[in-house]
Amino acid sequence: MRFPNRAGGVAAAMLFLLLGTFNPTPSLALQIDLPKSATPLAASAIPEAPVDQITPASPAADAASTEAPRIPQLRAIDPPQRSLAETVEAYAAGTAADGEQECLANAVYFEAKGEPLRGQLAVAQVILNRTRSGRFPSSVCGVVRQRGQFSFVHRGHLPSVPRGSAAWRKAVAVARMAREGAEPVAARALFFHARSVSTGWHAVRVAQIGNHIFYR
Repeated sequence: MRFPNRAGGVAAAMLFLLLGTFNPTPSLALQIDLPKSATPLAASAIPEAPVDQITPASPAADAASTEAPRIPQLRAIDPPQRSLAETVEAYAAGTAADGEQECLANAVYFEAKGEPLRGQLAVAQVILNRTRSGRFPSSVCGVVRQRGQFSFVHRGHLPSVPRGSAAWRKAVAVARMAREGAEPVAARALFFHARSVSTGWHAVRVAQIGNHIFYR
C-alpha cells in the first residue's frame, strides 16, 4: 500500500497499531459456556423413524373427534299386557265366529261357567290339546261330541244356551283366546274332572284350578 505523503503514513501506522491492540470485552451472551460433560450431537447422529413405521392420522378418527356427542336413543317401552279379565272383556261376544268356536264355547259354558277365568281357559285348552294328540278326533266339534266324554252332550247334540247372558259371552271370549294361542294354564292336559270325583286315574296330574283337576 502506498501513502500519498509522510503525514498520511504516520496516521495510517498509528491506526494500524490501535487496531492490533484493541481487545473489546465479549458480550455476556457469548460468555455462557456449555457444561464440559455435555457433548452436542450432530444432526446426522439423531435417528430417524423408518417411513413404514409412521402411522398417518386417520381421516375418520379426525372426523369422529370433531363430531358432536351422540345423544343416546331411548328404547321404546312396550305397552303393558292386558290381564286375562281385560282380554275376556274385550273379546266378549254373543255369537261365535264359526262352528268350531261355537262347539268350544259350549264346552266352556257347560263344563266351567262357574269356574275362574283360568279354569275356563284350561278346559278350552284341554279340548284343543286333544285335537292335536292323535288319540282323539282332530276337530273341536268331534272332540266335544265324542261319545261318553262330556255329560252335557246328548246323543251328539249340544243343548241350547242363553246367548244374551254374561256367562255365554265370556265362554265365547275364552274359546277365541284359546284358539288364538293363549298361554297354557294346564300344560298339555288331556283330561280333567271335578275335585269331588274320585277316578283312580293313573295319569300325570299337572294342575288344579278352581274346582277342577287336570291331567295328561
